Amino acid sequence: MARAKSKSVEGKSRGNAKGEPGKVTGKRPKAKAATGEQLPAPEQTSTGQAPIDLTAIRERINLIDRQLVELVNQRAGLVVEVGKYKRASGMPVYVPSRDVEVVERALRNNRASGGIMPDRAIEAIYRELMSGSFALQQPLRIGYLGPAGSYSHEASVKHFGSSVEFVDVQAIGGVFSEVERGHVNHGLVPIENSIHGGIVETLDAFRGLKAPGSPGGVMICGEVQLEINHCLLANTSPDRIARIYSKPEVFSQCRQWLSTQYPRAELVPTASSSRAATMVADESKASLARGEMPSCAAVGSELAGQIYGLNALFVGVQDEANNLTRFLVLGSHPADRTGDDKTSLMFIAADKPGALVSVLSVFDKAGINLTHIDKRPSGRTNWTYTFFIDAQGHQNDEHVKAALTEARTHCRELLVLGSYPRSKRIL
Repeated sequence: MARAKSKSVEGKSRGNAKGEPGKVTGKRPKAKAATGEQLPAPEQTSTGQAPIDLTAIRERINLIDRQLVELVNQRAGLVVEVGKYKRASGMPVYVPSRDVEVVERALRNNRASGGIMPDRAIEAIYRELMSGSFALQQPLRIGYLGPAGSYSHEASVKHFGSSVEFVDVQAIGGVFSEVERGHVNHGLVPIENSIHGGIVETLDAFRGLKAPGSPGGVMICGEVQLEINHCLLANTSPDRIARIYSKPEVFSQCRQWLSTQYPRAELVPTASSSRAATMVADESKASLARGEMPSCAAVGSELAGQIYGLNALFVGVQDEANNLTRFLVLGSHPADRTGDDKTSLMFIAADKPGALVSVLSVFDKAGINLTHIDKRPSGRTNWTYTFFIDAQGHQNDEHVKAALTEARTHCRELLVLGSYPRSKRIL
């Protein structure tokens, strides 16, 4: 079982978003208390502007901070009451439609007030606020594809916040089974990458599902988009690196950068990028214990570096800047309509000419946009395939409901995997 940990990275060598090496800055000095602090008399600025009373500004900030904490705790008191109601009525703690509603309202309020805080910061604040709310209502356990420090882990933390419990599951199929068994409340699995396409392990895991809505059934109740920023992680200087560990898919996403910066380095494939980080951390400790400088590095997430005590020498080493992975949130309760939803389904077309075209034409005639289509061998009969589709709209929307009914007439099997709020932002 792994929990997200926030470790200080001050004093470590850090890189910037352009893949340039960071500087070792050391620890920052502690800030002095504003109360009673004797500051030098403010001087006239070179632009002729009025001097700033820094002490007065800090006192106003302190007052606002006290008010914020008071309001947060008032909100927490109401959350506790909501939790009592949910437990009494058997409602789930995490409600995707409510999650979307809270974030969207916060962003609208920010814009309406002429706020200067970026939407990304406001969303991060509210996700942590909701994470604390989950913990107050009922302990929430989230299963993800581990080990700790994986991009699935990072997506889980950014979506659910750091106040919930995170469970490290070693296989995608295991995330499904842990949700099905009720060992975790929700699971998070990757479904597609913008560069490499569909994740076959996830698609194959869906084929073994019980029908969503049946007892113990697993369904999709949300989606998360994560920007993938690969980092070169090491506890040595950049010029000493001779071996680099990571997952083969990660190497392929960083091929150009690695061939330019480290053409002579040995690339060592591992089961995951987070596993690569653990190997480099262990190997580096062993080298230092022998009085030698380490010569190894890993390509992985910045979160992995924080967890395993590795410096991010370079940040953003992927060749494609727009490298995104889409994840699905699994659960056992359906998500309510929000007005901006997706429905995922899988089907095996009937064994007749034009059956696949007939299925797709149903959605075309209904004016339903299909945002994703993939296929995998059915696993039953050679040369038959299971198709996976994402359609815009909720399965309870009348036009979607009618299209699904008609599409079934052209299929041997059709199973709705879930309807859920469409992800609008990249975490």
